[in-house]
Amino acid sequence: LNAEPQFVEVKSFDGEPVSGFLYRPDPKKFPGKRPLIVNIHGGPEGQSTPVFLGRSNYLINELGIAVFYPNVRGSTGFGKRFVSLDNGPFKREDSVKDIGAFLDVFDKDSSLDSSRFAVTGGSYGGYMCYAVAIRYGARLKGANCVVAISNFVTFLENTQSYRRDLRRVEYGDERDPVQRAKLIEISPLTSVDKLNIPLMVVTGGNDPRVPPSEAAQIISAVRAKGGMAWSLLGQDEGHGFAKKANQDYQFWVGLMFWKQTLLAK
Repeated sequence: LNAEPQFVEVKSFDGEPVSGFLYRPDPKKFPGKRPLIVNIHGGPEGQSTPVFLGRSNYLINELGIAVFYPNVRGSTGFGKRFVSLDNGPFKREDSVKDIGAFLDVFDKDSSLDSSRFAVTGGSYGGYMCYAVAIRYGARLKGANCVVAISNFVTFLENTQSYRRDLRRVEYGDERDPVQRAKLIEISPLTSVDKLNIPLMVVTGGNDPRVPPSEAAQIISAVRAKGGMAWSLLGQDEGHGFAKKANQDYQFWVGLMFWKQTLLAK
């Protein structure tokens, strides 16, 4: 049987309620405190809802890892005000701080092992993955970031032109000097010296949304300072792996990464 999700709601740093769904392993099969992966959705105007988890069930049912799917500010499904709370470069990091509020609660959870927490996410969730790894790295064992934005300015300059104006509304306008400066300031690449936990980066070689250069530049920067950065490039993939053989390979490499980082005693 697959785990039933537990609805978790917390107050964030500014009192804003944020919520998500926590899947816990069977305590009879996996007694004691369990490791946790926080899996952040993309969009950012996406929403995590209770659904069949597919491959992620293996993490819960076979490896005994708890998995949490948060809906940070900016997610859909909570009204127009909530979805706009992260708009623009000056509010962007508020959604990252929402993850800190969840970590504070999970730190005190008697069934979770706070010494073995990790983060993952794809697309915008991939940016969040980098940003959480930077801000809360001292509390995490690893970060598996998929088709992720590493620098908002280079992303906006290099994403396909048909999407650029739409993304500017969400993230900010890199042509405006004030917004550009803030976009650079909050970009993970700018703070790569603070990214001190093992990193796995998954990239689609033909990604029209988040070009492969976004991955290449952060992998280079992490390795240049002596950090660990696994790189998985799907040369025949776009924005996320669509081919089953590639999806399976990505999953198995991800398992290797978690076993070396999150599950290592």
